[in-house]
Amino acid sequence: MWRYSRIAELDLEDFAPLPADSGAAPTGMPPQLEPPLAALTARAGLVVVRDGRRLEVHADTPGLAVVTPDGDEMPIGSVAGEPDALTSLNAAFTAAPLWLRVARGAVIRDPIVVVHWLGSDGAAMFPRTMVEIGEGAQASVVEIVASEDVVSLVDTVTELDVAQAANLQYLNVQLLGSRVWQVGLQASRVGRDATLTSASVSLGGDYARVRTDSALVGQGGTSRLLALYFGDGHQMHDFRTMQAHEAPKTTSDLLFKGAVAGTAHSVYSGLIRVRKGAVGTNAFQTNRNLVLSEGAHADSVPNLEIEENDVSCSHASAVGPVDEEQRFYLESRGVPPSVADRLIVLGFLDDVLVRTPVPELHDWLRLELARKLDANVAGDA
Repeated sequence: MWRYSRIAELDLEDFAPLPADSGAAPTGMPPQLEPPLAALTARAGLVVVRDGRRLEVHADTPGLAVVTPDGDEMPIGSVAGEPDALTSLNAAFTAAPLWLRVARGAVIRDPIVVVHWLGSDGAAMFPRTMVEIGEGAQASVVEIVASEDVVSLVDTVTELDVAQAANLQYLNVQLLGSRVWQVGLQASRVGRDATLTSASVSLGGDYARVRTDSALVGQGGTSRLLALYFGDGHQMHDFRTMQAHEAPKTTSDLLFKGAVAGTAHSVYSGLIRVRKGAVGTNAFQTNRNLVLSEGAHADSVPNLEIEENDVSCSHASAVGPVDEEQRFYLESRGVPPSVADRLIVLGFLDDVLVRTPVPELHDWLRLELARKLDANVAGDA
């Protein structure tokens, strides 16, 4: 699971958890986060955690509870399963774990927003979020992980538990500074006839790794996994996925697309696992990458592990530069080369963006992608 990674470069002694009594709590919202929060004008709930300390909690929506560990046993690890060393580190040092519970049958139309912000050099932050969606309930959750331009470590764990006939739409946006290390786990459990749509947008970080494990444990469950990433400079985006089919007639559909420029590196390694007895499984896995400069590199390794006969499973991957025929078509109609590349790349990434939950954030995310792209493709013209 660590092949192709840069984990050997991580020295945990360079970072220290922020103490709970580290002085006066910071106030105000960082200006970098004002645009996405302004776009989410209607919110069912808002939780802001800054430097590991919970500053703000607004959750007055019927059917939604934001539970703190005090007085309630937070089910840490109930979805994540057997932890690795970094997941155990998160469990040991998380300072403000968050438990979002949506009651059985509740329909929460506006997104629940969670913000984790890190602004301290040499700090280690351990965000821990548990989302429980009750039977027949519906909700959407946006989780933003961002930072100042600091040298720090962020070790994130998010668990998504979707009960029978429930529907959860989850969007994670990572906007960490270019010197921040991220190691993360997103684990989900999908029940009978339930539906999960989970999307990750990864734009920041020095080394940013997310392991996405989705277990379909109830007959008729559906898991849709999406990721969109753009690396430049010396960034590395590292994605590992597991689509685990444990029950009959379940469906998973994975689409990860990204671009790398400069000397950036991306890695995708995924596994579809179909257990004995999971008849009628439908599983799809697609990873596509654009390499925008000679120094950039992308690795894509899809895998299948099938223990049942009556299934339909497929995977596909591609790594390559901007298509010359598409570029020629646009240039032949008077579009300058840099503009042509910009249109092609944004169109390539928009294929995933339009499928991500919470459409209120699509325009802002397009602007963030265009900003990174203009600093690379257009700037090279």
